[in-house]
Amino acid sequence: MSITRATAGWAAGCLAALAGLLGAPSGLRAQMPQSISVIVFPGGFNWPIWIAQQKGYFAQNGVEVKLTNTPNSVFQLTGLIEGRFDIAMTAIDNLVAYMEGQGEAKVDRQPDIFAFMGGDNGFLSLVTVPDVKTYADLKGRTLSVDALTTGYAFVLLDLLERGGLKRGDFEVVKAGGVLERWDELKQKKQAGTMLITPFDIIAQAAGFHVLQRAIDVYGHYQGLVGATRRDWARDNATALQGFIRAHVQAVEWLGDPANKDEAVSILRGHLQQMSPELAAKTYAALAPPQGFTPKARIDLEGVSKVLALRSRYGEPKKTLSDPAKYFDGRYYDAATK
Repeated sequence: MSITRATAGWAAGCLAALAGLLGAPSGLRAQMPQSISVIVFPGGFNWPIWIAQQKGYFAQNGVEVKLTNTPNSVFQLTGLIEGRFDIAMTAIDNLVAYMEGQGEAKVDRQPDIFAFMGGDNGFLSLVTVPDVKTYADLKGRTLSVDALTTGYAFVLLDLLERGGLKRGDFEVVKAGGVLERWDELKQKKQAGTMLITPFDIIAQAAGFHVLQRAIDVYGHYQGLVGATRRDWARDNATALQGFIRAHVQAVEWLGDPANKDEAVSILRGHLQQMSPELAAKTYAALAPPQGFTPKARIDLEGVSKVLALRSRYGEPKKTLSDPAKYFDGRYYDAATK
């Protein structure tokens, strides 16, 4: 009888505690992490997010991140613009394209998105099949991109032209995100594509060629950024700042050589097919300062390069020259002050 009463008392206490929490003042409820939906391209460039999750940096900053992998930039950008996701880790060129009406797909509203922090220089490499060793070898061949009007397609076109090829010398087709493009390149469905680290490292190990690294040509180029909608940022400023702060912590932790072994372990935990040798090479390529941008700062000179390429290749034609139109640093500054 006493055990039954004790059990009943325990259950009543739990219900009372739950009722108290649900009816608690907003200040107490606010201590619970806010869920943020983040859509990303799959791959090792999500390393800082994985670190922030595993090391508890997001939780310490009051947010819980739920990741969704995107198959391509159209799904990602339309999902962000239409409110299905809160944040996208995406190429800033994608953001600019949709803001300027040059996106690959139609959206049901006027986009109002912006970059709130940087990420990397794109880690972009033009990778070709084993029998293509020069730009001249690409004449008459087919190359692939994620989307014809967004992402890194313009980098590919620019590199090909710098390599001496004209638009009629090659064909470009859509093949989806980096995973899909690498799969098709392995099958030699196309002769070349733009790959992102660590896929370029994997490709080299398999006998493919890195014909050109974009950053070696440009010096400055802004690749990945954190992007969101302005209305969501206004309504969720504290959560956005928490996300930024945790992400910056993760990038700084990754850049500390003392954390290399644990960092590699986290990477391989998410990419279990990755060998220890490949993981070590990936660490050398992606760890700050040579990899991810220290403190996730944005490179405005790199944004200007993105705008110059879009002014040259984007349709309808527009002259774009103001990085500040696409970047708002107030949330980053508040998070890192």
